[in-house]
Amino acid sequence: MLLSQLDYDQFFIKYTLKLAARAMGRTSPNPMVGAVVVKDGQIRGEGYHQKAGTPHAEIHALRQAGEAARGATLYVTLEPCSHYGRTPPCSQAVIQAGIKRVVAAMVDPNPEVSGRGLQQLANAGIEVVSGVMEEEARQLNEVFIKYITTRLPFVVLKSAMTLDGKTATRTGHAFWVTGAEAREEVHRLRDRYDAIMVGIGTVLADDPQLTTRLSNGQQGKDPIRVVVDSSLRLPITARVINPFSSAPTIVATTPQAPRERRRMLEERGVEVLVVDSEGNRVNLNNLMALLGSREITSVLLEGGATLNASALEAGVVDKLITFIAPKIIGGKEAPGMVGGLGQARMDDAYLLDRIKVAHFGEDLMLSGYIRKDKDVI
Repeated sequence: MLLSQLDYDQFFIKYTLKLAARAMGRTSPNPMVGAVVVKDGQIRGEGYHQKAGTPHAEIHALRQAGEAARGATLYVTLEPCSHYGRTPPCSQAVIQAGIKRVVAAMVDPNPEVSGRGLQQLANAGIEVVSGVMEEEARQLNEVFIKYITTRLPFVVLKSAMTLDGKTATRTGHAFWVTGAEAREEVHRLRDRYDAIMVGIGTVLADDPQLTTRLSNGQQGKDPIRVVVDSSLRLPITARVINPFSSAPTIVATTPQAPRERRRMLEERGVEVLVVDSEGNRVNLNNLMALLGSREITSVLLEGGATLNASALEAGVVDKLITFIAPKIIGGKEAPGMVGGLGQARMDDAYLLDRIKVAHFGEDLMLSGYIRKDKDVI
């Protein structure tokens, strides 16, 4: 059976998406991008963007292809950039290499690019195609898309609970809700996102390290640790203040917090970030804006019921990942995933769409995106 041009394009774009994903968690604040140079049905050069400030995927692929790039097709997950950022524009390199055709999975959502790169290529006489496997490309770079269009981090609320919705027993015992496979996946999530956030209640109850610990000798990346603590109750002996990790610890607090406590924490190397308060609590919308201004593009929220409720009410959560263990704890005093007053009517419940379910050992992982418009079905 003869393959169509679209079949070929999808095949090679799928390959570039796999290349791009190799840098998962390493390119912030840039997107993950993969590229291949194809000529006469063969890959002549390939590459992916490895880290902000280093050459883009197209440059790696073109350098590897060399003279074979002339008259070839360039497949890329994202429109080649057309502006000077940390590196020169890729669109000019593509033109100079003599590429004949460019297939991009999606247009760059960056307002500084947004179609200009593809237009430059078209103006140079290069055949341009975009939108091939666009949905997959957008999902791969969901963090970048949110950040570059809003300057706010993409927020994932992660929780683990029993079948009856409990995150701990009535005594507060929570080790472990889920099995080893699910906990390993959590560490892979930590490796992927820029920052991890908890409330002071979680620190006082569990004294977590909030570091990435991967199995089989894999080298993980510790996320920036953010503790929401309106009164600065964080003990200076807390394990989240970890001198053996290169990742900084930030404590987000309010202007009302005691100055002496602030001084003590700063002496231990903690950055105390004073955020405008909402009542006696940290305003989470203001906090996200401050984190975004520091090029923190993503936050993994591993909070308890109180912080989870506040984040949902503030509308800062984009995605939810919940691990569900086949256990039943019971007890009306046992905490659940989300606290607060809660909704009065079922009509007001937070809705998820694009739901996926996966198995990790005996546990289920349910993921989905918070539906921003509850009236849309």
